[in-house]
Amino acid sequence: MEKYQIVGIIIVFSGATNLQIDAKGRLAMPTRHRPQLQQQCCGRLVCTVDFQSRCLLLYPEDQWQVVAEKLMKLSDTQPIERAMKRMLLGHAQECNMDKNGRLLIPASLRTFAELDKAAVLIGQLNKFELWNEALWQQQLDDSMQALQSADLSDSQRLQDFSL
Repeated sequence: MEKYQIVGIIIVFSGATNLQIDAKGRLAMPTRHRPQLQQQCCGRLVCTVDFQSRCLLLYPEDQWQVVAEKLMKLSDTQPIERAMKRMLLGHAQECNMDKNGRLLIPASLRTFAELDKAAVLIGQLNKFELWNEALWQQQLDDSMQALQSADLSDSQRLQDFSL
């Protein structure tokens, strides 16, 4: 089954991949995503923190521009909006794939996400999430519990996903 498809000009990323982070803080992007990242953004990604979870967000450069435009519209005087800007922009760093498909994840971002050796890369349509393996497993467990106890009929958008 294909792990990506082109929708307009956005390449859709999906799937979970277990990765190893080396002693220098590099990870190898999964081979199946490399051609698409080269096509979409010449291997240029922006890495930042997720302000709702203890993981990192990896955006292809063109998709980061969409986020940046939204952030520019937020207020610098409203505390929550300012906090979002500080978290996302203040931690954003360019991470370019090298010729071997590796990304160097800055130490400060690895510390935030508690990344050491074992990590999981999760495709999220227009971006990736990068998780510590143990934290990802806990997130999966928490998500499963939340979904099992939720009344999906409360949301019109979620009703479409009832199986």
